[in-house]
Formats: sequence, C-alpha cells, structure tokens
Amino acid sequence: MRQLSVLPCRVGNLCEEQTNSGYSTNGSFGEYMLVDAKFAARIPEGADPYEVAPVLCAGVTVYKGLKETEVRPGEWVVISGIGGLGHLAVQYAVAMGMRVAAVDVADDKLALAKKHGAEVAVNAFAADPAEAIQEQIGGAHGVLVTAVHPDAFGQAIGMTRRKGTIVFNGLPPGEFPAPIFDIVLKRLTIRGSIVGTRKDMEEALDFYARGLIHPTFHTRELGEINQIFDEMHHAKIDGRVVIKYQ
Repeated sequence: MRQLSVLPCRVGNLCEEQTNSGYSTNGSFGEYMLVDAKFAARIPEGADPYEVAPVLCAGVTVYKGLKETEVRPGEWVVISGIGGLGHLAVQYAVAMGMRVAAVDVADDKLALAKKHGAEVAVNAFAADPAEAIQEQIGGAHGVLVTAVHPDAFGQAIGMTRRKGTIVFNGLPPGEFPAPIFDIVLKRLTIRGSIVGTRKDMEEALDFYARGLIHPTFHTRELGEINQIFDEMHHAKIDGRVVIKYQ
C-alpha cells in the first residue's frame, strides 16, 4: 500500500486524500456542524456574521493567491475576473499596498472593482486585455486569475511583464494555450493556489477586523438556492450571496 506523507497536510490544503465539504462530501448547506475547536477560525468580535462569511472562503483564497504572486507594495497586480473572489482580491491587494488593474467582460463588474480601489479597468470584450495592460501600465508584476473562462488564463501571460508571476485561483474545465517562447524569454512563473492555511485565515480575518475589507454581499433564503445558482450561471450576482438561516 502506498504511504502518504503528512507534510502536505501540515503546510496547508495539499493533502493527497483530503475531503472538502460541499465538493467531495455533503454538508455545506447544513444549519449546524461540528468542528474541532483546534481547527475552527476565530471570528473577530463584533463582526457581522453575514458580512464576514465571504472572507472565510473567497477572502482567504484570494489573499493567499495574492501572496503567491509575490507582488510588493507599489507594484502592479492584475485581478482577472471581478466576481465573488475578484472583488475581494481587489480590496486585499489595495490593503496590501499593491496597485490594481482589473479585467473583466462586464462593465458593472469593472465599476465594482473601481469602487474598491482599482486604478485601471479593462473590458476584455471591448479591447485585447494584454495589449491594454501593456500599454497602460507596462505589464503587471503579477496576475491573479479568478475568472472561470479558459481564455483568461492564456491572456494572463500577455498581461505580465518580464519576470512576473501568474497565479491561478479560478477552476474552469478545459485547457489554455501556453506559449513556451514567451514564458521562457520573459522568465515567467505560473503557479496554482487553492484556499489557504489556518495562518492565512487569521491574517485574512485581521484585514477585515481592521476595517480594510468590506465584502459586497446579499443575503438570501436557503429555499432560493436553485434561483441563486441560475443567477450565478448568468453572472447576475455582484460579490457574494450569503445564505440566511432562520
């Protein structure tokens, strides 16, 4: 029998046989759940339970992804895809001292990004995002792709300046073109990032506790879940939907 190392589990979300609530096991829409206190996140005192909810998944995911870009304060990061993850990524990037360019295919999502501090907004339907980003900021030091369309992943390579880092958060099916010549010549780094460690969670919540992160969210009833999924499919949701239990 193959022996599995426990190290990937300790360094965070790399366990080879992990189970994920709502993905590989049922339970995400339960009103109650049991959690070992050693592994439970500490919610800041006085936090709005509905407002803080998106931080516990989308927030920590993009926060970790931004750390993986290795972008320093004052440098440019592109957030590709301004949805539930992307609108929080813009806020975390600004709070971390990065300069933000947002890319999406919808003007209302780009307006949301500008509201949260993005300096540059590019509609990928109206213009080639790689050309626009290179022209306006000279290319990004890092790109965080939260989009759920494969095209965004190939576009990220063109938006990055030399020796930049591209991090993938989004998980659409399929593949994307990766020009070997450009990656080698520009010395690009491409990596994936999924959620974060417990320490990342503590740090992500600290940004919220200090008033630097304000998720855009709407509360809905559990009975509306099918309608919510339909709205998600048609990109009609700004930010995040938080299920309200009675």
